[in-house]
Amino acid sequence: MMLEAAKHLLMPSKRSNVPSFMAMDVMAAAAQIEAKGIHVVHMEVGQPAAAAPATALRAAQAALSGRIAYTETLGIPSLRARIARHYVDTYQLALDPARVVVTTGSSAGFILAFLSLFEPGDRVALANPGYPPYRHILSVLGCEPVLIETSAETRWALSAKSLIAAHRERPLAGVVVASPANPTGTMMDANTLSRLIAVAEAEGIRVISDEIYHGLDYAFAAETAANLSERVVVIHSFSKYFCMTGWRIGWMVVPESLVRTIERLQGNLAISVPTLAQVAGEAAFDGRDEMEAVKHCYEKNRLILMQGLPTIGLDKFLPVDGAFYLYADISRFSDDSLDFAKRMLSEAHVAATPGIDFDPANGKHFLRFCYAGSATEMHMAVERIGNWLAKTR
Repeated sequence: MMLEAAKHLLMPSKRSNVPSFMAMDVMAAAAQIEAKGIHVVHMEVGQPAAAAPATALRAAQAALSGRIAYTETLGIPSLRARIARHYVDTYQLALDPARVVVTTGSSAGFILAFLSLFEPGDRVALANPGYPPYRHILSVLGCEPVLIETSAETRWALSAKSLIAAHRERPLAGVVVASPANPTGTMMDANTLSRLIAVAEAEGIRVISDEIYHGLDYAFAAETAANLSERVVVIHSFSKYFCMTGWRIGWMVVPESLVRTIERLQGNLAISVPTLAQVAGEAAFDGRDEMEAVKHCYEKNRLILMQGLPTIGLDKFLPVDGAFYLYADISRFSDDSLDFAKRMLSEAHVAATPGIDFDPANGKHFLRFCYAGSATEMHMAVERIGNWLAKTR
């Protein structure tokens, strides 16, 4: 009897039973192959190959000579002010720094946003395909993710029409929008985004805008939802454009009424964001020229894949408007993207993420390729995959 009771003590909670983030699983599998001395082309994780801007590195090195202490829960005031100035410079939006909250990457931003906006049982709409942790975090918090299918008609983004249809079926408490989006790289223009926000707010649906890929736009300039409504919660990060994934530093722009709520939540969950990362983040804004050069490399990589993949039979992919992803249809070769990705990694030594990570229903026909590496690696990936497919046909 005591043994059975002891076993119960070791059982994890039911709400912790969420799927893994497959991109990270693929990265771990690739590391095992590399440990054997085999070179792998990494296209699985949305991680820039470049380092943080030199300005950020210098600022962090200088800060190391002093005391690294807690900061204010909402972030270092000078960083919050610098982020606010970024909105003036980039979007011509005069933003009160008091509405800026510094977070431990965008991941913490989503947790804070969901906790502050939704109750257990609330239904939150997401584009399908979409970033897996949206639905995983919502599930852990007791909310219900509502996946809405996207189509070529809406450039693979949520439409106001589909959102209202889902809301009429059963009321929604919120919606997460992303432009540029992961895994598709597709974008919404300002008019489309504005209409979606207006329709959502008219129905009482709270809007969270994921803008972590802003700056990495090729088809047209991305618009911030903060320019379209003061009621939207914006999530941003230094991870992508500024190449600072491991620094774990991001930010939110929130309505004034939510600032104190989020401050209380962050104070209890994290006390404050890592100080060194905040110092580096503030200095990163002075490294824009360096980051624009990196972005130019992504544009070259984008063309390499858009031109190269069709020559090896992967000729169906969604529009590649922004971010650094290409979402390719592999259905002519396989109806099991997980198996396809595993074989491609073990046999061709190219790591990519299976589409079922982003779309549980139709993702079996897709792979996501991240092109944030070097041009040499992009050419190598096309050649390796092409040779592998030729052998397996």
